[in-house]
Amino acid sequence: MSEEVKEVKIETSGKVIQSPCGPIIHGLEDVLVKTTTISDIDGKNGILWYRGYRIDDLAKYSTFEEVAYLILYGKLPNRKELEDFKELLASYRDLPSEVYSIVTTLGKVKAHPMLALEAGVAALGAFDENPNDYSKEANLKRAVKLTSALPIMIAAHYRASRGLDLVKPRKDLSHAANFLYMMFGKEPDETSTKAIDLYLVLHIDHEVPASTFATLVAISTWTDLYSAIAAGIATLKGPLHGGANEAAMKQYLEIGSPENARPYVEKLLAEGKRVMGVGHRVYKAYDPRARIYKELVRQLSEVKGNMTWYRIAEEVEKVVLEKLAPKKLYPNIDFWSGIAMYLLGIPYEYYTPIFAMSRVVGWAAHAIEYLDQHRLFRPRACYTGPHDVPYVPIDKRQ
Repeated sequence: MSEEVKEVKIETSGKVIQSPCGPIIHGLEDVLVKTTTISDIDGKNGILWYRGYRIDDLAKYSTFEEVAYLILYGKLPNRKELEDFKELLASYRDLPSEVYSIVTTLGKVKAHPMLALEAGVAALGAFDENPNDYSKEANLKRAVKLTSALPIMIAAHYRASRGLDLVKPRKDLSHAANFLYMMFGKEPDETSTKAIDLYLVLHIDHEVPASTFATLVAISTWTDLYSAIAAGIATLKGPLHGGANEAAMKQYLEIGSPENARPYVEKLLAEGKRVMGVGHRVYKAYDPRARIYKELVRQLSEVKGNMTWYRIAEEVEKVVLEKLAPKKLYPNIDFWSGIAMYLLGIPYEYYTPIFAMSRVVGWAAHAIEYLDQHRLFRPRACYTGPHDVPYVPIDKRQ
């Protein structure tokens, strides 16, 4: 028997494990897993493209519905295509009563809304009309259904968790406006609608982060799209992926006033702690989504008559750019987006579900794209334990 346990060394960078079997890329950082035409990131220069279009242009000129069409179908829609797509999205603004029951029951027992999304999406798959049809056309139809379903589930969970009557969706409202209407029971103002619409545009896809990779691993087994999306939701639920905007907003609440921002951040840094909403695995420049959303947060703060949180974030940003930019650590989208959610009256636990409400489009597009270049994911591990350990009967074990 060989009882030797092989030594494993992790380099100080944390990116490479020197194993007896060869180097292991820790966390698969920067490992290429597929080709894609959906999105691309230039982390060095802070540029994000969807289907070749710069995020700056799409954020300025397009709505969520237009960008969702672009991500799913590979082109910006003409006017008729956009109207047809909006009508299709609106036509799916309902859920089977059984799915409503699952989501609202989980709301009533105060289960986390991300758990309700996982359960709701998986349950929705049981009502698919053609479960054995794995064609691209069928999966695109499912993608549109899921895009319509997630905001319904989130709003239903919110209302049920607070003992409120459900608000039926309206087909005459945009995707973003209808979501806020179902949440709060009143038609939102233009700036509030824009805050959600722009958030959805900026989060719709981001190449292959953990949740997208989980979706790809699931779909590589030829599972159904609902199950693959549930895998993406489960992965996004982890605090190292979703939820950073919640942490950033709680940070601003703790700071309390713009005057406290500098000493607060300097104390954090002196203690070796993180500033929430700062830094990104890919971006080594200012996150382009953060730059865009910052202006929206300013406008929303003015409309809501509350500039406090925006001004605190501005002061934090000044210290970050002074102290951390030389280390290539800059504000990311979460630095600003939590303020918008807070001003809209959305509770913390719904920040990540709204992220999923946008990213479901990207997850579905990547899953469908991967099926065209399909291969089952099957990585290997380097075993470092002993072999051929003698079996000892239970009565003779120490």
